Amino acid sequence: MKIFVRWCVGFVSWWNIRQSKKSLLFGVTLILSVVSTVMLSFPLNAQTNLPQTPASELRGVWLTNIDSDVLFERDRLKGSLQRLDELNFNTIYPAVWNWGYTLYPSKVAQKVIGRSLDPTPGLKGRDIIKEIVDVGHQKGLTVIPWFEFGFMAPADSLLAKNRPQWLTSRSDGTRIVKEGTHNRVWLNPFRPEVQQFIQDLIVEIVRNYNIDGIQFDDHFGLPSELGYDAYTVALYKKEHRGKAPSKNSKDPEWVRWRANKITEFMKRVFTAIKATKKNCIVSVAPNPQRFSYEYFLADWQKWERMGIIEDLVLQIYRDDLNVFVSELEYPEVKAAKSHIPVSVGILAGLKNRSVPMQQIQTQVQKVRDRNFAGVSFFFYETLWNMSKEKPQERQAAFQKIFPTPTAYPNLLAGWKPFS
Repeated sequence: MKIFVRWCVGFVSWWNIRQSKKSLLFGVTLILSVVSTVMLSFPLNAQTNLPQTPASELRGVWLTNIDSDVLFERDRLKGSLQRLDELNFNTIYPAVWNWGYTLYPSKVAQKVIGRSLDPTPGLKGRDIIKEIVDVGHQKGLTVIPWFEFGFMAPADSLLAKNRPQWLTSRSDGTRIVKEGTHNRVWLNPFRPEVQQFIQDLIVEIVRNYNIDGIQFDDHFGLPSELGYDAYTVALYKKEHRGKAPSKNSKDPEWVRWRANKITEFMKRVFTAIKATKKNCIVSVAPNPQRFSYEYFLADWQKWERMGIIEDLVLQIYRDDLNVFVSELEYPEVKAAKSHIPVSVGILAGLKNRSVPMQQIQTQVQKVRDRNFAGVSFFFYETLWNMSKEKPQERQAAFQKIFPTPTAYPNLLAGWKPFS
């Protein structure tokens, strides 16, 4: 630019010698016009290409031990958290209860399951919650452990084998629920001993670690085809003058009764968490309400209205952009947005399903256009490690999505709904 200006000054001198005053005026006007155009173009282009950074925005990612090794090696975990920080993520949701085991040393699990820790070799002698909290907080990341399996367990797990009376079933007595190729069983969320076990695991984490919150999802409910075990049927009959539950698992009254029981437990868990650590955020990451309620008896809309969740991350894993956007517009979503931080879970990919970066960028923009509290991605490995696109390209794209740091939108720290 300096060279260009010097050239302009020289040009004016040359023109002054050779032309009339009228021509000089024309030449100067022409040059100034060119200079103004060039100079103004720089800031305008810069402003156009720089997205606005909100004062607070959830920028999260789930870290799991399913199709992922990120948790199984200390140095890799540390490096991953550092990279997330460099790319201006601010929240992590590490799985801590999966495959029928805890991923941290647990006295509660030792007593009930017979093992205090998942037997995977990469976890031996480690406490990943402590590692993640220590490194994550050093990097300024909000750490919210994720209770991924909820009431679910592998059919061949020690938990299922040692506590068969804790399991629930369909009306025909079968227990196995397929999840992909895996055989799962479900603990009965209506049994007091099951509730106590799950609550004890949660409180153990809240009490023993300097976490910022704890998160549940649809697995904190129950597939609606289940609940026909002898204990639950007897309880239903007791509360319905001897009448048995409908054989139709989607019968509205039968669905409502079970969902309300789960809501009662959710309220109890919320109270126990707050009694242990008042500032521990209670977060839920469910599917859209219709699916959560009908298929998993998880009535998060009611939970939100009752004030027993403080952070909602709605899983909207859709490729069709019109369907994705329509899920953002439902009344229960808008109602929650006016009350608590509501963010959107976006699928970054699966083991055998690569999601293009263009789709991710578009979905993030649709979420921002509607003033949600932020986004979280499922799951870490598919951000850039499991993708048809090159890791460097994916990371550069996330850098553009999150160009500068911003704060986690914390309801407990005075968060207010976006206007």
